[in-house]
Amino acid sequence: MIGLQNSDFALFGLPEQFAQDAARIPERWKALQREAHPDNFAAQGAAAQRVAAQYAARINEAHQRLKDPLARAAYLCGLRGHPIDAHSNTAMPATFLMQQMAWREDLEEAQNTKNTNSEQILDEIANVSLDSLNLLLQKIEQLLDVEQNPSLAAQRVREALFIQKFRQDLDSAYDKLVA
Repeated sequence: MIGLQNSDFALFGLPEQFAQDAARIPERWKALQREAHPDNFAAQGAAAQRVAAQYAARINEAHQRLKDPLARAAYLCGLRGHPIDAHSNTAMPATFLMQQMAWREDLEEAQNTKNTNSEQILDEIANVSLDSLNLLLQKIEQLLDVEQNPSLAAQRVREALFIQKFRQDLDSAYDKLVA
């Protein structure tokens, strides 16, 4: 077994980069879980089973980070000395904030009017915000894997997290609209 202190990438036998083969992550997770299952260590006693359970928990934790592109990007930035610190580092470019304010105003308008256009407005906001998120993910990949610029990548990850939070609010607005 690989040590519990190894990086998620080392644990999963993956290259330490943002771009990953999406099918490889769950394959490796299943293989590692089979390897670490506490039942495999029943003959070795309770202590060995506890270590196996800790290893299984570590595998699950790594899997959660690696399968989510934003979590993987944030993790990589941290590994490269630029933690995201999204809760304390909220500085954003003015143009980005203006865009967010416009989306929020459109969202509020769609929620308040609840007319036949509300769903169409929400659909438009959803499409634009998803396009923006996907564009940011492409930029993050370029910054981390090609340009080796984790500092700027960390800023882009914070922006993407902001959009992700907005999209959660958008999903809630959809739910209220159809309820």
